[in-house]
Amino acid sequence: MTRHGHDVAAEYDGARGLKAAIEQTPDLIVLDLNLPTLDGFGVLAGLRKAQSSARVLILTARGEVEHRVKGLKAGADDYLAKPFSMEELAARIEALGRRVATPSTADFLNVDGLQIDLRRRHVTRNGKTISLSPREFDVLQVLAQEPGRVFSRTELCERVWQRDHEYDTRTVEIFITRLRKKVDPDSTQPLIHTIRSVGYTVRAPERAKEASK
Repeated sequence: MTRHGHDVAAEYDGARGLKAAIEQTPDLIVLDLNLPTLDGFGVLAGLRKAQSSARVLILTARGEVEHRVKGLKAGADDYLAKPFSMEELAARIEALGRRVATPSTADFLNVDGLQIDLRRRHVTRNGKTISLSPREFDVLQVLAQEPGRVFSRTELCERVWQRDHEYDTRTVEIFITRLRKKVDPDSTQPLIHTIRSVGYTVRAPERAKEASK
């Protein structure tokens, strides 16, 4: 990672790693789930409780789908299954470090009370701050850039995770579920909608109501 231009710090104990991550505020964390003292899930929970803005790439054993799903639901931004090549790890880190390209020059996106500050990566709805992980922000940004447009799961994989040949639609579903809990908690007028067998969209409640007629 140093050869790729990154400043790197390593910890081999979960509790020490969590403490260091909170104090040093890294941009990105590569997190093994199998750690002594405090496992990766505990570290991830601690990071999100501390409202860390670091992107988290979890490392899981190949075939452990339940660990991958659990990690993504707990707030991880991406995963990489072992064994993996160092080239793949470097590429995944590079992709996580990129921000989603914005097709307009606007600094803000607004959808019916949902305001997204693209420069500060800050989100509010009706004046109330919504705390999002970096990947959650990326998914919401893609959807909100074109309100009313339906994005397929594959397109969201390409736009957000930037994977050339690996499309994990289950990952997209997990992030949409996470966003719904934060953007539309107990809302009678949700902004995030699932279009059956097609994909997902963000749109104002009035348009959603008209579309359902």
